Amino acid sequence: MTHWLFKSEPGVFGIDDLAARGVEPWDGVRNYQARNLLRDRTAVGDPVFFYHSNCARPAIVGLAEVASSPRPDPTAFDPASPHHDPKGDPAKPRWYLVDVRYRRHLARPITLAELKTHAEGALAGLALVHRGNRLSVMPLSPAQFDFILALEHRPAP
Repeated sequence: MTHWLFKSEPGVFGIDDLAARGVEPWDGVRNYQARNLLRDRTAVGDPVFFYHSNCARPAIVGLAEVASSPRPDPTAFDPASPHHDPKGDPAKPRWYLVDVRYRRHLARPITLAELKTHAEGALAGLALVHRGNRLSVMPLSPAQFDFILALEHRPAP
């Protein structure tokens, strides 16, 4: 089992959207490294932190889980989709997705600023807390996942 952090812009698709829908395809991943992680390492039941990115207060805001095996992302072949890939070929799919199932909102958002206060300690190896991190899908160790999950019950800094 791998533990994950998936990023999404709340103005496009946020944790409230996932809560309302229950299960949703995690489509539109268009970075090869993130695609490889999604395609090659996700498994049904893997826990996922839902992270709001590119917003005023980037933060982990909820819990989800991988709800399907990876499969080709059909939005890559849809000219009407904002995720359309003009070079996409259904016979040789380049982009993949998994379904994600909502589990719950966190008791409180765990902000990127708060996570960065642990960048030299428990979260030292977590790419999210270091500059230059752009991946929308990233693995976490079980220890990192448990540490972050425990933060939700501590007072916000």
